[in-house]
Amino acid sequence: MKEIKVLGSGCANCQTTARRIEEAARELGVEIRLEKVEDVARIMSYGVMSTPGVVIDGTVVHAGGVPDRKTIEGWLKA
Repeated sequence: MKEIKVLGSGCANCQTTARRIEEAARELGVEIRLEKVEDVARIMSYGVMSTPGVVIDGTVVHAGGVPDRKTIEGWLKA
């Protein structure tokens, strides 16, 4: 199971990112645990200055802007 965190204030881009990750995981049959992190101090602790940020299994894989579907699928298949 992949531990995924979406870092951001809960804005539209953050919500879209979380939704895309959930949809891709479901379609690929990948088990995930998704957490939305909105606490600024926690977001900063990852060194992310632009949101949405994505952390998978403790590693920041994305910051700023909504990732495209192909990118998300690559994360989930890795």
